[in-house]
Amino acid sequence: MDTGTHLVVGLGLAGLAHIDPVVSADPAVSMAVLAGTVIGSQAPDFDGLLRLKGGAAYIRNHRGASHSLPAIVIWTLLITAGIALIFGSLPFWHIGMWVLIAVSLHVFSDMFNSYGTQALRPFTKKWIRWNIIHIFDPFIFTTHILAIFCWAFRLAEPAAIFPALYVLTALYYVIRTIQHTVLQKRLAKQDPFHEPGDSYHLIPTIYLNQWNVIKKKPCGNYAMGDLKSGKLLWVDEANCQQQHPASEASKQHPIIASFIRFSPFSCSEVRTHHFGYEVRWADVRYRNRKQYPFVAVVMMDRDYHPIDSYIGWISESKLEKKLRASAY
Repeated sequence: MDTGTHLVVGLGLAGLAHIDPVVSADPAVSMAVLAGTVIGSQAPDFDGLLRLKGGAAYIRNHRGASHSLPAIVIWTLLITAGIALIFGSLPFWHIGMWVLIAVSLHVFSDMFNSYGTQALRPFTKKWIRWNIIHIFDPFIFTTHILAIFCWAFRLAEPAAIFPALYVLTALYYVIRTIQHTVLQKRLAKQDPFHEPGDSYHLIPTIYLNQWNVIKKKPCGNYAMGDLKSGKLLWVDEANCQQQHPASEASKQHPIIASFIRFSPFSCSEVRTHHFGYEVRWADVRYRNRKQYPFVAVVMMDRDYHPIDSYIGWISESKLEKKLRASAY
């Protein structure tokens, strides 16, 4: 989920905590829980500081160890201990429980989008991506804002507002999961160009009745489409050049290696220039106006030695400007 949604969920959990008599009976405990759930709902994403070490380090580690099972325990202990230092003597078993819920819910909800997490570390480093909820879901965000508004203006008691909110939220997740499962099973039958070996992947968008579709062909190429109100329309293709010598050589570069390890839908394109080669890897899950802004690029000389590289989110025009500047 995005930072804003994690924030409103943290506030929502502080409201839900009023079902705990120890929290609702003491304003100081309630304030400590509020601080704990808000910080806890953000804590796993503190690995964003890895951007200071470069794009490769960030892509390689974001939502990895910071979202793992041991990290959930560590974040909970650190946040609860920090609150203990600030607020003094309070029933911290109760506060720690709500911090734990906030951190755990952050990690759990991130498993539902296309980015995913390595939540089962240290048992496995496999990325868990269920592709069910968009990173920003208007329904989840709006319902939380409405509930917080009702709480702030005392339109109802938090012990009544927030249990209803989270029952509704849980029901929403169940409905979206069923919807995703049913729609994905139908894709092969809906596709007039289906061939044996094709695999289909349904990616959520910000719109409830619209999904992105990725078809991976046995040859390694991709077809990208939209599923709107149950109707499938193919809109683009990606002919990958994975077997090109420059593409193969680029895999040894740490930035490209990090990108491929992270993205299950990476596709390479090789361009020849006077200085050598430009190998551009794009994640075809993220399409915006016929462009793929999440890329990893390495420029190499004729002997496949790297000249410059880039990884991250960028527009086509800005990327071209950057790459052209580094080539001369």
